Amino acid sequence: MTVAHPIARAWITTGGTGAQNYDEFADDAEITSIIAANPHSALGIEMPHRAPESRGKAFLEALPEAVARLAEAKAAGSYTPAEQVVVLYRISAPQEEPGYGLFVMVDTDQISTSTAEPGLVIRNEDVFIAKVRERVALAEALGHLLSPVLLLQTGRGDELHAALAAAADRAGVPAATDTDQTGRTHAIWLVGPGEQQDELTALAGGGELVVADGNHRSLAAQTGGLSRFLAVVTTPASVAIAPYNRLVDELTVSPAELIDRLRAAGAQVEPIDGPVEVPAAGGTIHLRLPDAAYAVRLPQVGAGRLENLDHALVERLLLRDALGLDPGDKRITYVGGDYPASWLTGEVDAGRAELAVLVAPVTVDDFVAVNLAREKMPRKSTWFTPKARGGLVVAELLSGPGGK
Repeated sequence: MTVAHPIARAWITTGGTGAQNYDEFADDAEITSIIAANPHSALGIEMPHRAPESRGKAFLEALPEAVARLAEAKAAGSYTPAEQVVVLYRISAPQEEPGYGLFVMVDTDQISTSTAEPGLVIRNEDVFIAKVRERVALAEALGHLLSPVLLLQTGRGDELHAALAAAADRAGVPAATDTDQTGRTHAIWLVGPGEQQDELTALAGGGELVVADGNHRSLAAQTGGLSRFLAVVTTPASVAIAPYNRLVDELTVSPAELIDRLRAAGAQVEPIDGPVEVPAAGGTIHLRLPDAAYAVRLPQVGAGRLENLDHALVERLLLRDALGLDPGDKRITYVGGDYPASWLTGEVDAGRAELAVLVAPVTVDDFVAVNLAREKMPRKSTWFTPKARGGLVVAELLSGPGGK
C-alpha cells in the first residue's frame, strides 16, 4: 500500500516561476519587492494582495488577479503540461550534501492529528485558522495547487534517499532548474508511468510521513474537501531544523515589568553583554529589548517532553502569562531560520519591534518523538531547511481521484 500517487495533470515550470512559499517571510514588503522584481514568480499567484498593483486589497479581493496571473503564465509558456507523472527533486549547493524529494499527490484521508485518528500522514503543529481559510479560497479560485506540503518519510527514509539519489544521478539533464535566494539550485526531472515510478511512489508513501512544512496547506486540503494534496516527500538525511524566532512589535508592559514577571514565574534571568545570538542549546532563550538583553532560563512545567519544549514555554510563560498575548496576536511576528539573529536584533534597534525572542532549534529527536506520539508541536516551532520551492510543479485539481 502507498499513500503517494502520480500527479494526474501537472504543469511543469520552464523557468522563472520558482518562488519561496507564501509563509516564509517576516516582512510583507519583502513579498511585494520580490514580485515586482520577478512578476512571473509563483509568489504573485500565491500572495496576490501583495503584488504591487494589488496593494491595499484584501486577500479575497485579489483572488481574480491570482487567477489571471496563472492563466497568463500558462499562455506565455512558463509552464508545460504533463500527465500521470511524479517529479524527482534535488536541492544542491557547494559544500553541502544534496537533498532529495519527490513531488507526488498524497491521500488527504491519511492525515492524522491524534492517536484516535488513523493515518500515515502526521500533522504536528497548531495552526492559524485565518491562514487555512486563505489557502482554501486560493485553491478553489485557481483549481490548482502551486505550493507543496513538505513531508518527512520516517519509516523508509534511508531507502527512499538512496533510490532518489540514484534516480537523479542517471536522469540526465533536468527538465528545469531554479536558484533560490540562498544560492541553492533546485532541479527537477519527470518520471512517467512504469516500474521506476511505481518503485518511487511505494517508497515515498510506504511509511509514516510527518508534516515538516505546510501544516496550514494540509489542513486546507481537508477543509476544502480535496481527496489528495500536492506534496514533496523528502528524507531525514535531506533536511535540518533551523531556529524559529519571534518579534513582538509592541509590548503590553514595560521592559522592567516583563523581567519582573518572568522572575516571579520562576525564570532565571541574567543580563547579556555583547551581541545577542540564538542559544546554542535548548533550556535558555535570549531576549533583546530596546536598551538591554537577557538570557532567560524558563522553569520546567511538569514532566512531559512537549510542555517543556522551549517554544511551548515561550508561548505559555512569556507570551500568554507575562505579556497577555495570544500566540495569534498580530503584534507577534514568527521569523524563520533564514533570518539571522542580527536581523532580529536590528529590528529592535531600529524601533520597528520592542522585543526579539531567540530560541534554540528543536532537536530532531524531540520533533520525531512528539509526532509519533501524535501530539502537536507549538505554532511555528520548526523551520526545516532547505525548503521545497513553490511554483516548480503545479498540480491541476481534477474531478474524480486526485481532485475534489
